[in-house]
Amino acid sequence: MTNQRNLRRTVLPNGLIVLTERMEHLRSVAMGVWVKSGSRCEAAEINGISHFVEHMVFKGTRSRTSLNIAREMDSIGGNLDAFTGKETICFNVKSLADHVPIALDVLADLVLNPVFASTEIERERGVILEEIKIDEDNPDVLVHELFTQNFWKDHPLGKPILGTTKTVGRLDQQKLFDYHTASFRGGNMVFSAAGDLEHDAFVEAVSKKFTGLPPGEAVHEMQAPLASARIILQNKKSLEQVQLCMGVPAPKITDDNRFATLILNTVLGSGMSSRLFQTIREERGLAYAIYSDLSPYSDTGSLCVYAGTSANKALDVIDLVLAEFRNLKDVPLSDEELTRAKDQLKGNILMGLESSNSRMANLARQEMYFHQFFTADEIIARIDAVTAEHVQGMAQKLFVSDRIAVTLLGRLTGIKLNRERLVC
Repeated sequence: MTNQRNLRRTVLPNGLIVLTERMEHLRSVAMGVWVKSGSRCEAAEINGISHFVEHMVFKGTRSRTSLNIAREMDSIGGNLDAFTGKETICFNVKSLADHVPIALDVLADLVLNPVFASTEIERERGVILEEIKIDEDNPDVLVHELFTQNFWKDHPLGKPILGTTKTVGRLDQQKLFDYHTASFRGGNMVFSAAGDLEHDAFVEAVSKKFTGLPPGEAVHEMQAPLASARIILQNKKSLEQVQLCMGVPAPKITDDNRFATLILNTVLGSGMSSRLFQTIREERGLAYAIYSDLSPYSDTGSLCVYAGTSANKALDVIDLVLAEFRNLKDVPLSDEELTRAKDQLKGNILMGLESSNSRMANLARQEMYFHQFFTADEIIARIDAVTAEHVQGMAQKLFVSDRIAVTLLGRLTGIKLNRERLVC
C-alpha cells in the first residue's frame, strides 16, 4: 500500500477494521483493540465510565478469572495493558510471534466477554478512587486538570478521564454493561497489529475471535467545544510551588496547519533548546520544569505552557511567557532556528516509529482520524515545506490576548492577575 511500510487493511463483515504492518526483522507482534469512544463521549452523570470499563475487563471474563488472565500472559512473557483517553480506549498486548494465538485469544476474550462481577466492581471502585486521590495529590497533574476543566468549561472534553469521586461512586453493573454494549461494536472499533505477522492469516484469526462482535457504530453527540479564556487562581496553601498553566485554542488533529503548529510548539517549549527552557530556566533560573505541549483532538485542540515556580516569581514567569508569544508573532524564525526545530521534530517522529507498539498505535490513529496512511517520507516532506512565515502566521493566529486562559494553583497570597496583564 505504501512504498515504505508493509501495510494492509481489511474490513470484516461486522465493520471491524483490521490493520497490519509487517515488520519482518522483529520476533514479536504488538496488537491493539481501539474503541472510538473515550471520556468526551460520556454523559455527565456517568463521567469516568470508559476508564472504569477499561479497568473492569481485566477482572474476569466468562471463561477466565483475573488470575487466569495474568498467569496466561506471564507464561508467554507477554505484556498486556490498556489506557483510556478523551476520544479512545485501547487494549493492547505484545508477545513473541509464536505466542500470538494465545495473546490474541486473551485479548479478544477480555474485550468481548467481560462479566463485570458486582464484587469486582466494588473492589475496583476503591482502586479508581485511590487513583483519583493520587492525581489530586500531584500538583502538576492537578493544575492541568483544573486548567482543562475551565478551558473546556461545561463540555465533556473538560471532564476528567478518571471521573470524579461522585460519578465513580454511582457506576454499577448495569451501567457498565449498557456502555459496553453501546460502544464495543464493529463500526466503532479498529484492530491494529505490527510485527512478525502475515496479514491474511492474521485477519482470519481475528475474524474467528471477533465474529460475535455486533455490527454498527456507537451513537455519540460530538459537539465541538468553545474554549473559555478564564483566569483561575486556586489557593492551595500546602504547596511549596505555584503551579502554572497558560493556554490558547489550537488546531484540530487533522488541520492542514498542524505541521506549522508542531514547529511553533517545538520552538516555544519542547526540549532543552526551546525558547521557554532557555529563557526561564537557563538564563533566569525561575523554574525547574517549564515546557509547552499540544493537545489536538478530532475537532479542536489546545496549546498549553506549564511551569512550576515560587509564588514571588509567578508573575515574572507569566510576563516572560507572554514576551515569547509576542516575539513569535513579531519576528520570523531565523533559518537556523527553523531548521533545528524541523530536525528535532523529524527525529522525534522517526524514532517514535521504531517499535512495534508505536507502529501499531500510529496505524490505528491514522485510520481513526485521517482514514489514510502517510509514509515517513510524506510526513517529512510536509515538515520541510513549513516556512518561517507559516510559523509566524500561526503565532499571530493563536496568541491573542483575550483568548489566553491561565490557571494558578498554590500559595497565592498577594498574587493578582487580570486580563490587562495578558497582553501579547
